[in-house]
Amino acid sequence: MKASDLFIRCLETEGVERIFGVPGEENADFMISLIDSPIEFVLCRHEQAAAFMADTYGRLTGKAGVCLGTLGPGVTNLLTGLADANMDRAPVVAIIGQGSTKRLHKESHQIMDSIAMVRPISKWAQSIYAAENITEVVRKAFKIAEMEKPGVTVIELPEDIAKHEIDDVPIAPVTVRRPAADHKAIVAAVDTIMAAKNPIILAGNGAIRKRAAAQLKRLAHNTGIGVVNTFMGKGALPMTDDHCLYTMGLGSGDYNNLAFDDADVVVTVGYDLVEYSPEAWNRKPGKKIVHIDFLAAEVDKDFQVTVDIESDLADALWQINEEIEKRAGDKLPVFDISSRVKLRNIMTEDFAAEKDDTGFPVKPQKILWDVRQFMGPNDIVLSDVGAHKMWISRYYQCIEPNTCLISNGFCTMGFAMPGSIGAKYACPDSKVLSISGDAGFMMNVQELEVAVRKNLNIVAMVWVDGEYGLIKWKQQNGFNGKHSDLAFTNPDFAMLAKSFGMWGKNVKSADGVMSALEEAFAQDGPALIAVPVDYAENMKLTDRLGNVSVPM
Repeated sequence: MKASDLFIRCLETEGVERIFGVPGEENADFMISLIDSPIEFVLCRHEQAAAFMADTYGRLTGKAGVCLGTLGPGVTNLLTGLADANMDRAPVVAIIGQGSTKRLHKESHQIMDSIAMVRPISKWAQSIYAAENITEVVRKAFKIAEMEKPGVTVIELPEDIAKHEIDDVPIAPVTVRRPAADHKAIVAAVDTIMAAKNPIILAGNGAIRKRAAAQLKRLAHNTGIGVVNTFMGKGALPMTDDHCLYTMGLGSGDYNNLAFDDADVVVTVGYDLVEYSPEAWNRKPGKKIVHIDFLAAEVDKDFQVTVDIESDLADALWQINEEIEKRAGDKLPVFDISSRVKLRNIMTEDFAAEKDDTGFPVKPQKILWDVRQFMGPNDIVLSDVGAHKMWISRYYQCIEPNTCLISNGFCTMGFAMPGSIGAKYACPDSKVLSISGDAGFMMNVQELEVAVRKNLNIVAMVWVDGEYGLIKWKQQNGFNGKHSDLAFTNPDFAMLAKSFGMWGKNVKSADGVMSALEEAFAQDGPALIAVPVDYAENMKLTDRLGNVSVPM
C-alpha cells in the first residue's frame, strides 16, 4: 500500500476516532488516504485551536487527542496549543507535514527544522525518514504521549515519504502497567502521617484520574485529614465532602493557605509544581512533605520532601490506605476532621455571599453561583485565562473530577472556546460551557464556525469588561493601584453570534444570567452569552484576602 495509507491504518489501530486540524499541500496524500477511513477529520479554522481541541479531548478521554498541521506556518501556529497541552499534562499526538526530503538540506520554500522547533515543548518529536519506520514511529508516539505524565508527541511526515509503496502492518498497542510503590516508601509515608499533629493534603492535577480520586477519598476518610486542591485538581474530592477544603492557588493566598502555614505534615497527591509554586504555600519552614506522584519530586528549595513515592498514583494511595487500616483498625479516622469545620464553613459562606446580588454589571461571584446551580455534576466548564480564571478557580467548585478544565500550567489565552469543541466530542452527553474574557475569546473566535458547521451544542460565555482585566489587576496590585492603558473595544456579541448563524444574547441584568443559560442550552447548535462583569470586585478580593484570618 501507499505509505500514507499505512499511516492511517496505524492510527486506526491506536483507536483514533477523530483528528482536529488544518491541512496543507504537504498533507495531501495523508488527507486522501483518510477519506476511506472511519476516522473523522474535524476541519478547523486555525491550527492553534485544533491543538486546544486535541488537548481537551485527550484530557477527558485519557487517549491521545490528535491534531494536524502542515509545514512552516502550520507548525508555528500549532506551537502554542501544543505547549499548553504538554505543560497541562494532556496526551496529544500532533502530525505535521514537511516538504520533500530532497530539499530539506537547502534554502527552500517554507522549509524549516520543525522537529527542532517543537522539541522543547513536547515529550518526543520525530520525522519519518523512510516508509518502513511508520509503524514504529506511530506506536511510539502514542505510547509516550499517554504515559504518565501525559504530554505531547509530534510526528513529521515528509510529502515524498507519504507517496512511497510499503508492505507492512501496524503494531498493536499493549497495555502498560505502571510500577507499584516501593513498600519501604509506603511504610515511611504512613509513619510520617501517623506521627503528625496537624496534617493537610494537597491534591493536584494527577489526582483527578478516576482511580486515584477514589483512593484519595478513601485516604481522607481513613485519616480525617482535610484536602485542598489546586486549580487543576478540582473534583479530586467532591465539593460536598466535609473533608474538601476547596481550591488554593490565588497569588495573594486564601483562607486555606493558613492551613498550610500551621501544618507540620503536607501530603501532596499528584501535585504538579507548574500549577502553583511551593513557595506560595510552604511559607513557613519545618514541614515534613510526603510526595506521592507518577514521577519523583522536582528539586526545589521550597519543596524538600521527606518521603518521595514514585509510583502509579492510585496504587500508592491504595497501599497507604491498606497500611493505615491495618495499623489503626477500629480507631479510624486517625484525626478529627471537625477541626477543619470553621475553615470550610467560612469559605462555603463566602462562595454564597453574593448569590442574590442584583448589581449590574454583574459581580463575578453572582455569575459563578448561577453557573454552578445550573450545571450538573458531570457537566463541564472550561476556563480561559484572564481575571475570570481567578474567580472561577476560587468560586466554582466541583463534584466530579475533570469537570472544570483550566489551563494553569502554560496559562494560554484563547484556550477555552475551541477547547470546548474537543470536550463536547469527548463527552457528548454532558453540557459543555466555556467561560472566557472578551480578550481571550476574540483570540480564537473563528472556531465558532466549526461549532456551527458541526452543530455542536456548546455554549460560550464571555465576560465583558473591555480591558485586559488580569493584567490590570496585577499592575494595580504591584503599583499602588496604577495601571497602563489596557482598554479596547468589542463587537456586539449577540450580532457576532448571528453573523455566524447561531444564537446569541447580551445579558442586561443580574437576574438574566440563569435564564440566558437555560435558553442557550436549549438551542440545537452552539450559543453565545455575553455578560458585562463588575471587575471592581478584583481589588476588593485582593484587599479582603490580604487580611484573612481563621483560627485553625
